[in-house]
Amino acid sequence: MPVEFLGIAATNDGSETTARSGAAFDPDYTLRLARAHEDHGWDRVLFAYGSGSSDPTTAAAFLAARVDRLNILLAHRPNVSYPTFAARTFATLDQISGGRLTVHFITGGNDHEQRREGDTLTKDQRYSRTREYIQIVKKIWTTHEPFDHAGEHYTFHDYVSDVFPVQQPRPGVSFGGSSPAALAAGGAEADVYCLWGEPLAETAQQIESIRQAAAAAGRREVPRIQVAFRPIIAPTEELAWEKAYRTLGAIRERRGDDGQFAPENTGSRRLIAIAERGERHDRALWTPTAAATGGAGNSNALVGTPETVAAALLDYHALGVDTISARGYDLLGDAIDFGRHVIPLVREEVARRDAELAARRAPAAAAG
Repeated sequence: MPVEFLGIAATNDGSETTARSGAAFDPDYTLRLARAHEDHGWDRVLFAYGSGSSDPTTAAAFLAARVDRLNILLAHRPNVSYPTFAARTFATLDQISGGRLTVHFITGGNDHEQRREGDTLTKDQRYSRTREYIQIVKKIWTTHEPFDHAGEHYTFHDYVSDVFPVQQPRPGVSFGGSSPAALAAGGAEADVYCLWGEPLAETAQQIESIRQAAAAAGRREVPRIQVAFRPIIAPTEELAWEKAYRTLGAIRERRGDDGQFAPENTGSRRLIAIAERGERHDRALWTPTAAATGGAGNSNALVGTPETVAAALLDYHALGVDTISARGYDLLGDAIDFGRHVIPLVREEVARRDAELAARRAPAAAAG
């Protein structure tokens, strides 16, 4: 099973440990970071979404026209535009990129953040809306005749787009969430289901829940699985752990007195519960970075030498994870280091295992 690596397409150099040095959208840094990913073995970069951040779609179009191979994962919240508009926007971006687009649909796990842009639905209502939204977008991407739609959240008449994606039949759809409502929506509609880094046992349980949700939706093929981590690597184990604790100190200093959190979304609550059970799990998973940020998104770390972190990633790959999302705290430097020192180790071992599996299957196929 091949492996794909997803990095971050940040539009400035700020992170949880360092204040940004310039504007929210720094074109030079955006391009420099993307080219660092492209030049060091990464497959794809994520343009994330925030209510006050640079528009990810515009930034993705800027980047798509300037890099040659790097694929794009575009985060999109359904509450910010009507699906008819969004579908042709995505199709246009897929044209600009030459077919390198996947769309990550974000339902939103924080009521306060959603209300900043006028979204007052409950979480379960948001997941229902996201499911309908994805269905509409998929249909617009693949339908060449006008059609009507009358659903719970959207109604329109006689719509057909004049712009279609390069990718056939359509671009990929990425999705995340850990609640029952999320699993029902993503299990039905996602091509890639995204998880935050949890211990191996919990990850295996999550994957099984996704497979069950896909089966309940009548799907024959289950979504591919993506898991996200914050790698902290160094030449020796001792140096890696020194770096990890320096990173944790910088996170706490940046957050000031924000020491108590009560996250609303199920995924963040899971990360905090795991952190409360202990700092270290399995081969290299480290939870204090998640605890320090209230389980905010991709926040659990993998700590160790490149060999240790690669081995930990291979443990997840053995569970069925084929996309690794990784983002350091020094966005540019860590993207280069991870690309140089970890990605080749993982790719080499995955290729070896795949070849070994193919060799074992060959005699049986010949006999059959």
